[in-house]
Amino acid sequence: MCGIVGLFLKDKALEPRLGDFLSDMLITMTDRGPDSAGIAIYGAVDGKKAKVTIQSSAPESDFSNLADDLAKAGMDTEVAVKSTHAVISIDAGRLSEIRDILRDIRPNVRIMGSGESVEIFKEVGLPKDVVQRFGVRAMGGTHGIGHTRMATESAVTTLGAHPFSTGADQCLVHNGSLSNHNNLRRELIREGMSFETQNDSEVAAAYLTAEMAKGKDLGEALTGALDDLDGFFTFVVGTKTGFGVVRDPIACKPAVMAETDQYVAFGSEYRALVNLPGIETARVWEPEPATVYFWDHEKAA
Repeated sequence: MCGIVGLFLKDKALEPRLGDFLSDMLITMTDRGPDSAGIAIYGAVDGKKAKVTIQSSAPESDFSNLADDLAKAGMDTEVAVKSTHAVISIDAGRLSEIRDILRDIRPNVRIMGSGESVEIFKEVGLPKDVVQRFGVRAMGGTHGIGHTRMATESAVTTLGAHPFSTGADQCLVHNGSLSNHNNLRRELIREGMSFETQNDSEVAAAYLTAEMAKGKDLGEALTGALDDLDGFFTFVVGTKTGFGVVRDPIACKPAVMAETDQYVAFGSEYRALVNLPGIETARVWEPEPATVYFWDHEKAA
């Protein structure tokens, strides 16, 4: 099962409403996977600041005095706490340093995502509760993806929830099941990738990160996935400026897309899209099997 949504905004006037749109879309998909949910929101990039979203099972202690403790470790930050998550803002040039510092001063926190534009919030529970807990409706941005999960490949935990992020400003949501993820995980570990879970979807995210690290753009990496990943899958993927969709050659997992002059939207079912503005005149279609769909704010697809 699982429910996936995604929204890529072309019209800047809609950006303040991104979180609200995505929240409605994801809540509509609740019955496709009620055990956990998550959303990635991509915001504007200024080239100076980066963000790290962290999660803790003991936020009262882990987030207390976090900014002060980071400063003592030589890292000037701003920390915004949102329930079990916190978003740490730092100088973009120091993004590679903060993982080691956090490991030393807060060994129990987990990094949900990092980069210049992305914030990722995910927890066990229904979409409506996750959306409310993190104030997603009030968040603006340029594009975003979301997922509500019915666990099949791993335990119901926060780390097992989607989206999975394995590279800066990169994340993936997945409906399906991969059959070669164990072999591929071993290959990616040899290439230097690391994993937090045994979830097959994290392997797919890491595969795309590794391919883009070789110089491919998102569209090229998704094309490679069609040859290198075995199983059933529909992926929706976000990068700093891009948004991509691909289905396996059999395409047994449901998917629908809509495009207007204002946005491109994805849903596991059409009902996830019905409240979007102008949907009644949108071009609506089912994405083809083994076909990559790719939009980017910085270049044409």
